[in-house]
Amino acid sequence: MARATSLYVCQSCGAQTRQFFGRCSSCGSWNTLVEQTATPTDNRRRRPVAAAPEAAMPAAPRRSEPIAAVGDRPLQRLGSGYGELDRVLGGGLVPGSLVLLGGDPGIGKSTLLLQSAQAMAARHSVLYVSAEESAQQVKLRWRRLAEEQGELAPVAEQQAGGPGLQLLAETDLELVLQELEALRPAVAVIDSIQALHDGELGSAPGSVAQVRECAAALARIAKRQDTALLLVGHVTKEGMLAGPKVLEHLVDAVLTFEGDRFASHRLLRAVKNRFGATHELGVFEMRGQGLAQVLNPSELFLGSDEPSAGTATIVACEGTRPLVVELQALVSTTSYSSPRRTATGIGTNRLHQILAVLEKHLGLPLSRFDCYLAVAGGLEVEEPAADLGVAAAVVASYRDLTLPPGTVLIGELGLGGQLRPVAQLEQRLQESARLGFRRAVVPKGSGLGRLAAGLDLQLLEAGGVAEALVAALGVNPADDRA
Repeated sequence: MARATSLYVCQSCGAQTRQFFGRCSSCGSWNTLVEQTATPTDNRRRRPVAAAPEAAMPAAPRRSEPIAAVGDRPLQRLGSGYGELDRVLGGGLVPGSLVLLGGDPGIGKSTLLLQSAQAMAARHSVLYVSAEESAQQVKLRWRRLAEEQGELAPVAEQQAGGPGLQLLAETDLELVLQELEALRPAVAVIDSIQALHDGELGSAPGSVAQVRECAAALARIAKRQDTALLLVGHVTKEGMLAGPKVLEHLVDAVLTFEGDRFASHRLLRAVKNRFGATHELGVFEMRGQGLAQVLNPSELFLGSDEPSAGTATIVACEGTRPLVVELQALVSTTSYSSPRRTATGIGTNRLHQILAVLEKHLGLPLSRFDCYLAVAGGLEVEEPAADLGVAAAVVASYRDLTLPPGTVLIGELGLGGQLRPVAQLEQRLQESARLGFRRAVVPKGSGLGRLAAGLDLQLLEAGGVAEALVAALGVNPADDRA
């Protein structure tokens, strides 16, 4: 009988080696190799498949079938109790799916899942497995949330006659699997996957082997009994999900819960989703009674009603949701040989490109000025449709001008100074009109004049950045007398 050998496994990438090194040779991480015992493998060989004679008839399939003969199965989704969470998931939880939720410590992952589990418990059986907190700690948070929402009486009645919410405070994987087999819930929450421990493995909880084996065991039982599984995952200092990459490949959806610790709102995004789009955005706000969904996030990212120099308004699209966002720019004389460029919420390289276009085609000496750009509300805007708004905010701050109130700017800026069309322009104009904006500067050739007239929105079309800025500011920014 072969004896067990020792292997050193990297906790970052999962690479294996038989010798210990201070640095992993695969990913380059330091002090991530942990010794583990390798179990002897089964050396049985597969039976050889006999080759069919050339003149023989084609063999009949044993288990496969034509794809057209596969029966259709309707996709029944389970509502999570939060419209914002359902939007990011693609319409709700799919039975038998695995969803991995990651985020910084204290961002509200456990609060979100506990509130969602309580809402789903009114219609389905839900099991909440707490591997990091005791049952008393979870109940204290549950009672605080329920008392502030005034839901203790309905919860007591629901637990007496409805499916209810079951709580299990356990770190042993075998006991968690036994509870899932016995209860067979429609939804199960594991908080968190890094805290579970498989007794058959010699490594510590949270290691690559533990996370991989625990997630695989939970995935098998969830697929077998059609249980929607929600896993909470830790993140590293770089903001990436901790554990092996195979964990992200194993699950059906990967969600990230992010937000600024100095702000009250939280953003929920989908990095991977096998049952929906990956560019949807859910917005929540942390309040005293827990997390509350923000149904109108445009008001959250808009600044004050008083216009100021260097401020422009754009309409960014996160998936199918248009968001009206305020941009703020500050241009000041530099005190150094090379000017500073700082951008918050927009890529710095994108800002450099827009400044170069403005200096080339408008003749503005921006290379001698410091430029600071910020997106109000802490939102990250990655799409190029914000280029025209960035250019208008920079020029307005440089010339000390104020954009007329009620004006939005939508357009992508090319290197030749031309304006390029953007996607979902109709939804952007409708959101602008709903919030009371009356002027919109867009690229030429949109063909939405009739729609803008019906929305009582003045549509100003421009072919280049100079023409667009003249229409937005009312003066020629290239004129020294502006």
